Amino acid sequence: MSHQFALMRQRRFLPFFFTQFLGAFNDNVYKNALVVLLTFQAARYTTLSPGILVNLCAGLFILPFFLFSATAGQIADKYEKSRLIRFTKLLEIAIMALACVAFAVESLALMLTCLFLAGAQASLFGPVKYAILPQHLHEEELVGGNALVESGTFIAILIGTLAGGLLVAMEHGTVWVSVVVMILAVLGYLACRGIPAAPAAAPALRINWNPLTETWRNLRFTRGNRSVFLAILGISWFWFYGAVFLSQFPAYAKDVLGGDENAVVTLLAVFSIGIGIGSLLCERLSTGHVEIGLVPFGSIGLSLFALDLWWASPVWASPAGISPTAAAAPIAELLARAGTWRVLFDLLAIGIFGGFYIVPLYALIQSRSEPEHRSRIIAGNNILNALFMVVAAGMGAGLLAAGLNVPQLFLVTGLLNVAVAVYIYTLVPEFLLRFLVWLLVHSIYRLRVQGMHHVPAKGPAVLVCNHVSFVDALVITAASPRPIRFVMHHHIFRWPLLRFLFRESRAIPIASPKVDPAMAARAFDDIAAALDAGELIAIFPEGHLTEDGEIDTFRPGVRRILERNPVPVVPMALRGLWGSFFSRKGGKAMTRPLRRGLFNRIELVCGEALAAADATPDALQRRVAELRGAQA
Repeated sequence: MSHQFALMRQRRFLPFFFTQFLGAFNDNVYKNALVVLLTFQAARYTTLSPGILVNLCAGLFILPFFLFSATAGQIADKYEKSRLIRFTKLLEIAIMALACVAFAVESLALMLTCLFLAGAQASLFGPVKYAILPQHLHEEELVGGNALVESGTFIAILIGTLAGGLLVAMEHGTVWVSVVVMILAVLGYLACRGIPAAPAAAPALRINWNPLTETWRNLRFTRGNRSVFLAILGISWFWFYGAVFLSQFPAYAKDVLGGDENAVVTLLAVFSIGIGIGSLLCERLSTGHVEIGLVPFGSIGLSLFALDLWWASPVWASPAGISPTAAAAPIAELLARAGTWRVLFDLLAIGIFGGFYIVPLYALIQSRSEPEHRSRIIAGNNILNALFMVVAAGMGAGLLAAGLNVPQLFLVTGLLNVAVAVYIYTLVPEFLLRFLVWLLVHSIYRLRVQGMHHVPAKGPAVLVCNHVSFVDALVITAASPRPIRFVMHHHIFRWPLLRFLFRESRAIPIASPKVDPAMAARAFDDIAAALDAGELIAIFPEGHLTEDGEIDTFRPGVRRILERNPVPVVPMALRGLWGSFFSRKGGKAMTRPLRRGLFNRIELVCGEALAAADATPDALQRRVAELRGAQA
């Protein structure tokens, strides 16, 4: 069974999942019930127009993320997290009880106050929500856990949005809404009582209650690790992208598709289900570790299907859109049109690729942030997310006021996504490198990995492996949850694509001391510096590709490395690559395309680490041969 669904049987995850799900469900029941109520019955409460009230609701819910996220991040780092979650759920019960009073006395001011308080409660819960996962899940479970949380959150938003609108439209609708939000709040509190304790990360932290200075300090924390900061920018961009689409669904359904309220619900449902599917697929596609190579894959899909959505939209609608006097078509009529299914497919695909994009980024933040700062980094992430969503609303309003229609707004967003992706991947080539590696082992090969747990989760180690093909290093990179610095013969850097890949992965070029003694000495210095810094080093002790599929004599370079840095040595063996396009079977490599077709099954087998004193070249060669077995 997949790791992510096995988590649903674990006490360290299941109570938290239901707590998060019920919280997102409840927020959206109340928020959408209030929006629908003010859209259709605003005259009962105020002389303000429904349009102003709806935008006021959106602003009141997001404002607390600016005001309170910084303080919430400090609190989440300072105190035990399961107790904090119980406190926030009790706060939710109190807020929803006050909302019931607001409905009963028909006080618009109190209803809006409760919406603001619900946003404040969500902003307090946010840093705890993502910071607790790394404390309860193993690193290889982070992607699956985040996938379940993200898919559950979007499904909860969808169901809550639908339920809120349906409940408030019933006779005595505010009474029904009051009953449901109270039940959900109480169920959320009961669920959170099962969450195991998560010790404080920084109990000695002194809380700065000034939201302005602390917000600035939180944003500085996010910049402490370059890859984490750019992951946060990537997540914030996703919320920008998603906010543009979600906010335009009503206008798109009415003015472009010519549909009624059910068309809006259908668009929202397809988009949310797509994100749920994409999130759940991440765990399978990432083979159990944080695979940031899925992020470029996701961004490609976000742009391609946004462009196709723009292209598909005018199929049956005139450039001016549906006539304002035209009767809204029921959903059955819309679904009878072939063009509608193309639109729905595009929205489903955007959601799926959005899941590929967002889940690894959240997992990367959790795995690479310093534990004592993690909640504050996530708080900084929440602040930037809120800021990007506000900017998205401003951009959407501005471009529509300038004369663009909704499909053209989708086109602009898709093109902006291309620009943002290029910018991020230029700054951090690791994303693009991992994507190319991921693409290799999911298109040409089918990789099976055994014993990767023998590679230390932290600290220095040397990995040794047999050398079968030009892509051996890429296969090992795809299998490893940690970055690896390979020691490569300097000739390999002559190949343009391989030169890019190995340069960006900080590979260390080496030459024979007889050929270039200065390069050889520099290589061993670089290896020692990397091991001193706690990094993984990988070498192919044969020194060249096999010519006959057999393992050649291991050279003594590994002993020279271990003399300076006596670290553990992990033997590895590759199986199934001999005879592939990138091997030298039958002559030169890469001369016969698709020699063995696509989706070849290959394996990487890792053995127990050897102590430095035992890791002689002969002992390592015997161990690698045992791991490889008879299959080259």
